[in-house]
Amino acid sequence: MVKGANVGLAALSEDVGSVMVSLGWSSPTGEGDADVSVLLLTADGKVRSDADFYFYNNPVAADGSVQLLGKTPTSDGNEDRITFDLTAIPADVEQVVVAASRYNGGRFGDLDDVRVTLADGSGEGLLRFSIEDAGAVGALLFGELYRRAGDWKFRAIGQGYESGLAGLAQDYGVDVDDDAEEAEAAEETGAAVAEDVPPEEIPAEAAAEPVATEAGPEAATEVEVQAVGTAVPLAAVPAPGPVPVVEQIATESVEAPAKSVPRPRTAKKKVTLPKVAKKSLAENDSWRAARLFPVSALKSDRDRETRATSVLLSVMAQVPEFGRRLTAGFGAPAGRMEMFTEVSLPNGDSPRRPDGVIRVERAGKLWTALVETKTNGNALKPDQVQAYTEIAARRGYEAVITLSNDVELDGSPLVDVKTDGRRKHKVALRHLSWADVAHQAQMLIRHEGVGNAAHAWLLQELLHYLQHENSGCHGFQNMGPAWVPVRNGIDDETLCQGDRRAVEVVESWERLVRQVCLRLGGELGQKVLPVQRAKRGTDPRVRRAALADQLCLAGRLDSELRIEGTPGILALSADLRTGKLRTSIEIAVPEQGYPLTWAKRLIRQLSDAPADLHVETLLDGHVGGPRGTLERLRPEPGDILPKNNAEITGFRLSLFRSMGNTRGSAESGFIRSVDEAVDRFHDHVVVHLDRPGSTRR
Repeated sequence: MVKGANVGLAALSEDVGSVMVSLGWSSPTGEGDADVSVLLLTADGKVRSDADFYFYNNPVAADGSVQLLGKTPTSDGNEDRITFDLTAIPADVEQVVVAASRYNGGRFGDLDDVRVTLADGSGEGLLRFSIEDAGAVGALLFGELYRRAGDWKFRAIGQGYESGLAGLAQDYGVDVDDDAEEAEAAEETGAAVAEDVPPEEIPAEAAAEPVATEAGPEAATEVEVQAVGTAVPLAAVPAPGPVPVVEQIATESVEAPAKSVPRPRTAKKKVTLPKVAKKSLAENDSWRAARLFPVSALKSDRDRETRATSVLLSVMAQVPEFGRRLTAGFGAPAGRMEMFTEVSLPNGDSPRRPDGVIRVERAGKLWTALVETKTNGNALKPDQVQAYTEIAARRGYEAVITLSNDVELDGSPLVDVKTDGRRKHKVALRHLSWADVAHQAQMLIRHEGVGNAAHAWLLQELLHYLQHENSGCHGFQNMGPAWVPVRNGIDDETLCQGDRRAVEVVESWERLVRQVCLRLGGELGQKVLPVQRAKRGTDPRVRRAALADQLCLAGRLDSELRIEGTPGILALSADLRTGKLRTSIEIAVPEQGYPLTWAKRLIRQLSDAPADLHVETLLDGHVGGPRGTLERLRPEPGDILPKNNAEITGFRLSLFRSMGNTRGSAESGFIRSVDEAVDRFHDHVVVHLDRPGSTRR
């Protein structure tokens, strides 16, 4: 589409009751990002109330008409995805505006490939609008959905506001809070009040009582929270146990905005967080707490698959926030949800029995998905998935959902399914990894909150089950059969460019990195995303082939992670020749001050960092300067400064460790060593660094 053009959705597809809108962009520096927002407008072009403004901390409409799904890795980098149930949009809403805003002075003109795409309920792409001339705007209107004669149309806008989010919000009638000083002070003091909830304790009481409803007695123990963005540091994330009440006031981004910039007042949201468990009443460590989902009886892969499916689907049905969060990503509408397991479906002489069925009812219409589950690293069987897809098409079902430990990559589907082009009914094939499931559960109970204490306890029990060694739901845990031959080929220098096994290792590495992002993001409650540099190309197959050639030449696997609220990009490198893992981050020097002051401040920040941390000075022209270990630099920070007074642009901090030898997740496994390396570097180095834009004293 071109700017200003519009098109009716019904003319593009018959399945537009539910649509998915995706916003994307890339950055030449790899550091560009923005936050997505949606506004529901009446005929006068204004919101009915502040509740019609949806953003990352108010992501879901109560009626299910709008749901912000967050960022999803793609071949081009990442996309922000939003699902709309157009049948649920209130009758007095005439327009739905889709926008995004940058922060810390960022402008959309600094980004590349700014685009919006729209897909129907089956996942079929319907349109794409590329914005070529975004310019110096801090907030950008990508497009809008609007009603005409009872049907929905889409208009490509591609215009924005130099005044950023505040200008956009004011223009559409969102109330603006001008008391920035009060908000800034609240943020600096970390205004948070926590109090216990006596006498209710989880899990004891919650386990003994039926699941509470949204209006149950637990609801009275919660407080309402007004927030525009809440980030919980790793050190502050409590362990599972009783649920306290937390009231927090936070600002739009990590740093408070300038006092002259008004910020939109946002909807109130309830938040519940687990706290540290009380001392156990067990006589000794051999006593084990009773669990809602036991794993002791799991003896075979079939047992694991059956139990895992039943556990997940039952929690999805009982915790609406969690169930809707997952089903919206599959294209399901918001509505009454029921789950089934071990269903028998006619299929000629031999009935098929999918592991599960999800059914959602809305306005008398049913949305149905078949679920096929694998655990313990078992691969999905193409013929099995193919059969379920054909059954779903014949019966008019909407989707087939596969669940396994594996992580799906763009351009490299886990299962190739052939579709009959003569069939009018389309079936969407969706994949979900167990790491995705655990991530969504963590985000809800540890950071974003759920409706009541019983829901939090159910999600904690689900997490405990998924993370137990017997469940088989541990996520990606095997680098594949090509791992050992490729390592051996690098060691003896017999691995040649173009070797398909190198591509397989690159794909496994990408899956591992994406899982690391999911796990770390769930623990931190922050966005953790793999960085895809634009210069590496947008075609995933071509990009992976180039990385495989690089692996053959250099014997190294490289990746980058962006962690929200950190001063730089975390680089991760696995050198297969030396058997070393390197985690590093580059931080820029302040705009003002003296080099010796910078060096002393950096060493003070790293007072609790490991003594073997390597510190390297970066000089103008991308030249490396003096370097040394933290142990050597602590008494003499000035040793890190160049002797010729060369201009310093930043510092690089690095930790090294030996990587595991085996391809799996055993104690000596490569995957476990990567997880431990990232955790150690983040917990002992990154968290001690100044956050972007923080005041230096």
